[in-house]
Amino acid sequence: MRTVTNYFIVNLSFADVLVTIICLPASLVVDITETWFFGNTLCKIVPYLQTISVSVSVLTLSCIAQDRWYAICHPLMFKSTAKRARKSIVIIWVVSCVIMIPQAVVMESSSLLPELTNKTSLFTVCDEHWGAEIYPKVYHTCFFIVTYFAPLCLMVLAYIQICHKLWFQQIPGNTSVMQRKWRSMQCSASSPSPGEPVRVRTSTVCAEIKQIRARRKTARMLMVVLFVFALCYLPISILNLMKRVFGSFKHGNDRETVYAWFTFSHWLIYANSAANPIIYNFLSGKFREEFKAAFSCCQRKEQSQTVRMRTSTDSRKSMSTQVINMDNVSRISDHLV
Repeated sequence: MRTVTNYFIVNLSFADVLVTIICLPASLVVDITETWFFGNTLCKIVPYLQTISVSVSVLTLSCIAQDRWYAICHPLMFKSTAKRARKSIVIIWVVSCVIMIPQAVVMESSSLLPELTNKTSLFTVCDEHWGAEIYPKVYHTCFFIVTYFAPLCLMVLAYIQICHKLWFQQIPGNTSVMQRKWRSMQCSASSPSPGEPVRVRTSTVCAEIKQIRARRKTARMLMVVLFVFALCYLPISILNLMKRVFGSFKHGNDRETVYAWFTFSHWLIYANSAANPIIYNFLSGKFREEFKAAFSCCQRKEQSQTVRMRTSTDSRKSMSTQVINMDNVSRISDHLV
């Protein structure tokens, strides 16, 4: 399971856990009460971590697409290794933490009714405070392009080429077995060359077919992950552009509708974090096997501990029984004497 793709999937899962543990509780309270209760410090930290998780997710999906594109479309040009994957993950986190610093700087908690600031924490909001109107427009435009539009376009192009290679063409580096006919082949060589054993030829064909099947399953799973990510992050991206760049939603007449749309878009982000493990489970046989193996190991450890405890308890009982019997025998012998 320690493949390059799985390293990136674990990193993506960690970003999802970061969203669920840190950002979800605060967002849940704000969505229900429409009030920020957590002070100015957390007002800077929570949105900052949330944008970091978005950036990490996007960059990780981009690295996965790049790795699959090289492995399938150009396998002889670039050799991906686990060491390079770990370095890429470190770079992803460093870049995400650096480019999201402006988000932490401009976030501040303020009261909608300044005269009630010292009397109640209600009507307090956590929002961006920029010095001039041009800054949020530039920042959020760049944010949309860097964390959504540009990576999504590149990933779509990469997966289009991957699908074309896997389903319609021959992958460079393989033998002359055409991928269009691999379903009809039943792991048998049609005409082995002179001096070549039939078993060797058959095993080679079987290995190629298994490799193509595995690559197709992996590509299918990653495309579903990408599709769910793009779908779940599309509403919040559009709403942020409309609010921060184009200045929409300033009228108070449609406040409840706008609030409902933003709440729905926030919950779509959390739904994406919850959907990824389900996608891995349904579309990855290796993930299911390793997941079951991990739980079976835990169950075996618990069973072994239970057996040890029972054994120790039984041994203690037997020892106490022997001691009691010895005492009874000694008493009887003393009485007879």
